[in-house]
Amino acid sequence: MSTAAIPSQARSKQLRACLLCSIIQHPADFRKGGCPNCEEIMQMKGSPDRIGVCTTTQFDGIIAVIDPESSWVARWQRTSKYVRGMYAVRVKGRIPEEVEVELESRGIKYRPRDQTDQD
Repeated sequence: MSTAAIPSQARSKQLRACLLCSIIQHPADFRKGGCPNCEEIMQMKGSPDRIGVCTTTQFDGIIAVIDPESSWVARWQRTSKYVRGMYAVRVKGRIPEEVEVELESRGIKYRPRDQTDQD
């Protein structure tokens, strides 16, 4: 099972959350490996500009997901198919328009992680 880097507390003020999957990482981790869940779509690896528009420092709450497939919290947060790691409860902001268009072309409905699109 894949695992995202667990951010150290010393770097916590610099943490960023992916606007698509809400995983929390340090900008250097996004730059080094991209997003472990949605890199194919977000394409952040090695691109500080892309990291700036596809992630945010504006998020609320942190959830540690250890076993995504059996966690009710991961199901509730819609992260049960993602890698183990730290996730934001709510992320403020929207993905770039071109990413939203890419998702639509793949038949994927974009659901903002700011909890404005509740089921």
